[in-house]
Amino acid sequence: MAYQRPPQPTPGLRHPSMGPHDSASTGQSRMLVARINEKKAELENLKQLRDLSGGLAAQMQALEEKLSTLSEGTEAVAAVLSNWHNVLRAINMASMKVPKPSTAEDEEKPGDKPEIPLPQTMVRIPVESESTPEWHKEE
Repeated sequence: MAYQRPPQPTPGLRHPSMGPHDSASTGQSRMLVARINEKKAELENLKQLRDLSGGLAAQMQALEEKLSTLSEGTEAVAAVLSNWHNVLRAINMASMKVPKPSTAEDEEKPGDKPEIPLPQTMVRIPVESESTPEWHKEE
């Protein structure tokens, strides 16, 4: 048998992907691949942003809780400070009513040190109310 050569393809059909319109489609596919890669990178960045935003939201929630506690503590301090005016006024009133020593008592004790008059004794009387703190009720 004689050796037969395979049929030679025509020059335009030798490489079907290398036709005159195929170079444009190859350029388009490269552009599409590049665009897909850009979109994948953008998606990855968006996922990172989502994760970081979630962490930031959790931190803000914790900060809100701490600020709420701080606000409640500030209100308690304000209540205490608003009462100081009354406390100081009561001390002043008690100090003004200190009994003056008589001159006859001073003459009887010439060698003793003169005693400094003290203010009247103040007594704290607890008043039960609904606003009394729990730690105060237990005492």
